[in-house]
Amino acid sequence: MKTLRIVLGIVIALIGVQNPLVAGKVYVGKGHPVKTIQQGINNAQPGDTVLVEKGVYKENEIKLNKAIYLKGISFPVIDGGKKGNVMEIHAKGAVLEGFRIINSGQSEMHDLAGVLLVDSYGVTIKNNQFDNNTYSILTQHSRNCTIKDNEIRAYANNEVLFGNGVHCWRSDSMYIIGNNISGHRDGIYFEFVTNSLVWRNISRKNIRYGLHFMFSNNDTYIANVFEKNESGVAVMYTNNVNMYNNYFNDNWGGAAFGILLKDISDGEISGNYFGHNTTALDIEGCNRLKIFKNKFVNNGYAIKISASTLDNEITRNNFISNTFDVATNGTLVANSFTGNYWDKYEGYDLNKDGRGDIPYRPISLYSTIIESNPASLMLFRSIIVSLLDKTEKLLPGITPENLKDEKPYMKPLPL
Repeated sequence: MKTLRIVLGIVIALIGVQNPLVAGKVYVGKGHPVKTIQQGINNAQPGDTVLVEKGVYKENEIKLNKAIYLKGISFPVIDGGKKGNVMEIHAKGAVLEGFRIINSGQSEMHDLAGVLLVDSYGVTIKNNQFDNNTYSILTQHSRNCTIKDNEIRAYANNEVLFGNGVHCWRSDSMYIIGNNISGHRDGIYFEFVTNSLVWRNISRKNIRYGLHFMFSNNDTYIANVFEKNESGVAVMYTNNVNMYNNYFNDNWGGAAFGILLKDISDGEISGNYFGHNTTALDIEGCNRLKIFKNKFVNNGYAIKISASTLDNEITRNNFISNTFDVATNGTLVANSFTGNYWDKYEGYDLNKDGRGDIPYRPISLYSTIIESNPASLMLFRSIIVSLLDKTEKLLPGITPENLKDEKPYMKPLPL
């Protein structure tokens, strides 16, 4: 059922970006009677196409409130002059394509955007360039809308005055596809957004999270790239979230991670690549997650899992060249680590079935000491640390006895 829902979502999203039936055309530009975009919208009838010629249009608070196709020719610039929203869409079935939208207003009291999408249905925003807006695309109370193939850039330098690249609030069946986002507070932000798809986006160099979502159930994230964000990706207070074939790269810092999973239940994390993160996967208070067929390569910590995390399955993953494979803050771990490949495993395979004959304990004594005394990190790579870990493997006493992989693979899994 999950696979069927994902496929149906992709099909709907692709269908949704097709051009509507055209009843007539309205031209906007210097060589035409209609000089402003707002006038062109006002003159159009539902089903018409409004064609805006190349140029700079110094307009803000443009109201798009009917089912028209608003299309820019050679990326005309809509300059909001740093006043209010550049454009507000409140419509059913409208399309916005081919514009360069810049300089929304900035306010400590109101969320101002390049495009504000409110109480809309079936709207498509595609193939636009957003530059230097507080929020680039901000959606509220909208359904079945598509945000596709937009270039989104901002220059945020603090988290208070700047907003997010694609920000969706209290919406349903949203399709966020193929956007390139950088320089915002969060690249993509979901809050109370359900039954939605985030697919093939690149979110990088944002000053907080590449992706941040809360209270957003039944959403799916596929083939996105989240890299070089200040804090990585945060997924919080959500049920039935699925993340497949994404890349989480180069998220470094004292509070950075590939993904932070906090209070998540009944989801799947599969086929993802975690590379060069301070902590690849930080799991807090999560239940019944299936984490499988992922690659953890060259991270500080591959997985940090809290004692409040229960009934999760971590299986058929590759752990390669991580400083620490697993760390926890408790002595009892009620999760299953089964059938993974660990490059630090030193066991043997006498019956040649490809699985180790003795269990692998992925938590080192040194990582346990660091959890309670971070200053001990200065001893990293010392002979004392090596002796501690060798002794703990022979006579386990401090690390959780039940956190072990009973049947580790001897070779990396073909994922």
